[in-house]
Amino acid sequence: MSQKQAAAPDPDPYFPTHGDTRYRIHRYELALTYRPAANRLSGTARLSGIADCGPLREFSLDLADFRLSRVTVDGRTTHYTHRDGKLRIRPAKTLEAGAAFTVEVHYTGNPAPIRSHWGLLGWEELTDGALVASQPIGAPSWYPCNDRPGDKASYQISLTAPSPYTVVVGGRLLTRTTRASSTTWVYEQPAPTPSYLVGLSVGRYQTVRFTDPASSLDTRRPVPQTAYVPARLVPEFTTDFARQPQMMDFFEDAFGPYPFDEYTVVVADEELDIPVEAQGMATFGTNHLGGRRASERLIAHELAHQWFGNSLTVADWQHIWLNEGFAKYAEWLWSEHAGGPPAQTLAARAHTYLQRQRQDLRLADPGRRMMFDDRLYERGGLAVHAMRCALGEEPFFQMLKRWTATHRHGSVTTADFAAHAQQYTPRPLSPVINAWVRQPALPALPVAQ
Repeated sequence: MSQKQAAAPDPDPYFPTHGDTRYRIHRYELALTYRPAANRLSGTARLSGIADCGPLREFSLDLADFRLSRVTVDGRTTHYTHRDGKLRIRPAKTLEAGAAFTVEVHYTGNPAPIRSHWGLLGWEELTDGALVASQPIGAPSWYPCNDRPGDKASYQISLTAPSPYTVVVGGRLLTRTTRASSTTWVYEQPAPTPSYLVGLSVGRYQTVRFTDPASSLDTRRPVPQTAYVPARLVPEFTTDFARQPQMMDFFEDAFGPYPFDEYTVVVADEELDIPVEAQGMATFGTNHLGGRRASERLIAHELAHQWFGNSLTVADWQHIWLNEGFAKYAEWLWSEHAGGPPAQTLAARAHTYLQRQRQDLRLADPGRRMMFDDRLYERGGLAVHAMRCALGEEPFFQMLKRWTATHRHGSVTTADFAAHAQQYTPRPLSPVINAWVRQPALPALPVAQ
């Protein structure tokens, strides 16, 4: 098939109106100003893309209800319409197949989260500050994007805010410049990142640096780990997150090298229903502290997402179990390693829980309404445990490391995982995959052979 005749991939089956599969973005540059007191956001988004499935006489971005002052394509003012969360752009010149192009959008407004079946998504105004929690479709609440998980890009984000506030973005802080009463923070995330995993927090925080406990015999470069925490909560945080450096070392042993340059934790000065993962970053609420390490399984879960979900991102949302099942199983692995209940015991508890629930969920395609159902997490963890039992200890962990290495910073599907795992045993794994991932009935508790 010629380049001009190339067909666009199918839209995401769960969110077919989000994203535009006819092109891809490889770079976002956001230059923003935020005033917390007024919850006012303004700035310019510069997107660099490729028209994979041209010729394109028009294309779309996802963007919530902001006021637009200018939209250009390759520096030329263009015709556009903006309604119902879609910015439809008609460039002055048709974009031919394979052509590189740049879109600039100048916008301003009061960002608000997007309402969904799972609650409010995206930009959330806090009592004093703001945070972003976009999974799965909240990114358009604060910047124009091609909002589909399979379109991953690098990011540079500049955000200017009043100087008493700290701005945290997933990535490396390049510069921090103070002029008068405002400070501009510039962050770079070079790793390919889907729109929903761009994390941001604005608040009054104290910086906490983690120290690495690795022995002198460990020649690996420690992963830089930093936290931003309300000052009054630093003592509790220090206890609750004390074992995160050991957790990082253990996960690198189990899953392979950490896939990003650094890892950042934010404790927002607000209670949050659940922690939120982002690329190279996780956000917790004040309710996740307490000085008793009661949320350590959640710390493990969010850290594990850096491998499973962030580096290896689902090609579309029907494969969400590849994110949540592996992060759940990482909780069990950490418990086993750190002297808590072993994975087999935790698997048995999950199995008992699932026996009491409806048997109508298929991991490989749970449906939009059930993609974050508690059963998906527990059954996903059990599916990974079933693979461990079927493969055996050494092949299982070899399989995990090669899985994260082969697809590092890429997109994955259930079929990809099934084909990958089959390489580590001469016995057919299709019965295990079919029973745990593709069928709704709960199989028997897996036990190591």
